[in-house]
Amino acid sequence: MASPTGTESMSAVLAGKKTKKKKIQANANMGAVDESELLTVPDGWKEAPFTKDDNPRGLLEESSFATLFPKYREAYLKECWPLVQKALADSYIKATLDLIEGSITVTTTKKTFDPFAIIRARDLIKLLARSVPFEQAVRILQDDVACDIIKVGTLVRNRERFVKRRQRLIGPKGSTLKALELLTNCYVMVQGNTVCALGPYTGLKEVRKVVLDTMKNIHPIYNIKTLMIKRELSKDPELRAQSWERFLPKFRHKNLTKRKEPKKKTEKKSYTPFPPPQPESQVDKELATGEFFLREREKKRKKMAEIKVRQAEALTKKQEERNKAFIPPKEKRMMKKVLKAPTEAKIDIEALKEKVKTAKNRKLGAPPPAPMAQTVTDGKKKKQKKLRG
Repeated sequence: MASPTGTESMSAVLAGKKTKKKKIQANANMGAVDESELLTVPDGWKEAPFTKDDNPRGLLEESSFATLFPKYREAYLKECWPLVQKALADSYIKATLDLIEGSITVTTTKKTFDPFAIIRARDLIKLLARSVPFEQAVRILQDDVACDIIKVGTLVRNRERFVKRRQRLIGPKGSTLKALELLTNCYVMVQGNTVCALGPYTGLKEVRKVVLDTMKNIHPIYNIKTLMIKRELSKDPELRAQSWERFLPKFRHKNLTKRKEPKKKTEKKSYTPFPPPQPESQVDKELATGEFFLREREKKRKKMAEIKVRQAEALTKKQEERNKAFIPPKEKRMMKKVLKAPTEAKIDIEALKEKVKTAKNRKLGAPPPAPMAQTVTDGKKKKQKKLRG
C-alpha cells in the first residue's frame, strides 16, 4: 500500500480535532440542563404494554402457583370464580378451585406470552384468600399496580396489646384507614394477622412504614400528618430538588407512664465498714437483771409464778369467749300504737242508764215522756246527792 501524503495526514488530524470540539460542546449543553428535569418522569408518561409481538414463541415450560384459603371464604369464592377465570383468560392463564382441599391453583398455558402474568395471577389468588374483594384484587393484573402483604401477627407479643394497636390503625369507624388510603392511593385491608395493601409502588412503601410504626406503638396520626405535608410540597416545582426536612414535623417519643411507687418504702442505710454488734446471750441478760446470782429454787419459783400468770390470763380469755354465746343480743323495742279515743263525741253513761230504765217501765205503744220533766227530775236528784254529800 502507498503511504499517505503529508496533506492527507494533516486533514485527518484537523477532522479529529473538530469532532472532539463538537463532543465537548454537546457535553457542556447537557450540563446546562437541570439534573432534576433529567431525573423526574414527565407527567402522563406510561411504559408501553407487553404484547404478543414482544414474545411470539411463548414460554418454554409450564409454571404454577397454589395457595390455601380458609373455610369462611368458600362461599364467596364460589360466587366470584367465573369472574376470576374470565379475568385470567385474557392473559391465557388457567385457574382451578379445589373445594375439597381448600386450595386455588394458577398455571400457564401454551398460549401464555407474558412471563410476569403468572406472578400477577399468584398475587391475585393470595389477595382473594386474604379476604380482599374481587373488585379490588383484580386490579393487580394492571401494569402500574402492585400488592404488599404485611405480616403483623408476630410483631407484638401480648395479644391484647396487638388487638388495641390493630384497632388504632383502623381508627374510629375506619377514619384512620380511609385517610391513609386517600394519601397513598392504595387499598388497605386489615384482616387477622395480616395487612394487605394494593396500589402504586410509592404508596405501598408509605403504607408499610405506617403499619410497622403503628405496631411499634407510634400513633398513625403522626405519619398521616407528614404524608399530608409531603403531598402539598410535591405540588411546588421549585421544592422538588430541595430537602423537605425543615418542613416536616419532628415528633419525639414521650414515655408518659408514671412508675408506680411501692407501698412500703425502704430507706437505704448508710454504709459502715464496721460489722453490727453481737446480740446478747442468755447469760448476759441474766447478769443484767440479776437473775444469774439467784439460787436455783428461787429461779424455779419465779418461772412458775410467770407461768401461772400466763395461765390465768389464758383462762380468763377462754371464759370470756365461752360466755359470749350466753349473752342475749339486744332486741329492738317495738313501738306500740296507742289508739286515742275521739274527744269530740263524749258518751254520757248516766243518760244511757236512764234511757234503759224508762224503756223497761214504758208500755208498748205509749208516747215518749216529755224531755222537760226528765231534765227536772235529773236536776232534783243532783241536788239531793249534793246535800247528802
